[in-house]
Amino acid sequence: MTDKIIALVDGSIYSASVCEHAAWLAGRLGAPVELLHVLGRRESAENADLSGSIRLGARTALLEELAALDEQRAKLVAHRGRAILEDARGILERAGVSEITTRLRHGDIVETVAEVEDEAAMILIGKRGEAADFAKGHLGSNLERIVRASHKPVVVAARAFEPIEKVLVAYDGGISAMKAVDQIARSPVFAGLSVHVVTVGTATPEVKKGLENARALLEAAGIKAETGVVSGQPDVALGKLVEEADFDMLVMGAYGHSRIRSLIIGSTTTAMIRSCKVPVVLMR
Repeated sequence: MTDKIIALVDGSIYSASVCEHAAWLAGRLGAPVELLHVLGRRESAENADLSGSIRLGARTALLEELAALDEQRAKLVAHRGRAILEDARGILERAGVSEITTRLRHGDIVETVAEVEDEAAMILIGKRGEAADFAKGHLGSNLERIVRASHKPVVVAARAFEPIEKVLVAYDGGISAMKAVDQIARSPVFAGLSVHVVTVGTATPEVKKGLENARALLEAAGIKAETGVVSGQPDVALGKLVEEADFDMLVMGAYGHSRIRSLIIGSTTTAMIRSCKVPVVLMR
């Protein structure tokens, strides 16, 4: 069975973009899409606090009324979740995707992703969640947790989907970076796209050799590839390059051994993804 593209939708302004990115990936991979909406534990915890705060001396009738309100709210939250999934299905259907499943789950989103990711070729998530318009300087609270925990490639969707033709690969010469290049070479997602492999640092003989190896691997797979070296801090240099050279997607290994490593597991993770106005693919 072909691995699924699992798309996380939460009803935020990023959900439509997540679906459009999923449709593009489905077309290139020939894979089905599963839409996943997770009802977090927090949504039920708020109501538990409400009844608990009046426990001493409260009338039984009031407690029963609160319990009924809790039940009603839980039903409404579930109805809303199903409506979000059906809206997302509609976007995929209009984009020509035929194999679509939906899944409504309760619990922690990271634990849920861990349970279902064995079935996934890729996992898609929006850059921000439901509170995006109220916290433009922050990434979705679950994004970094999922990036850290997932064993599959994670695609972080930008706010709007744009056609993808030109891809920038951040390459640091480490095992993870070469593995990412190998995945790109093997994946139908990148077939026919223009790929540029770039290292942030100094053009030493070792760096040049690593870039040439990456280029050779991609070209052996029929992917047109160019290489380059840029100086500066990785988040700033790569973000600037994406914008100035009109790249449509940034791809990087999730772990490395140089400064690019800090983009994923350090404090500049959010800075990189926030500054990038294109989808970011984090290879495992």
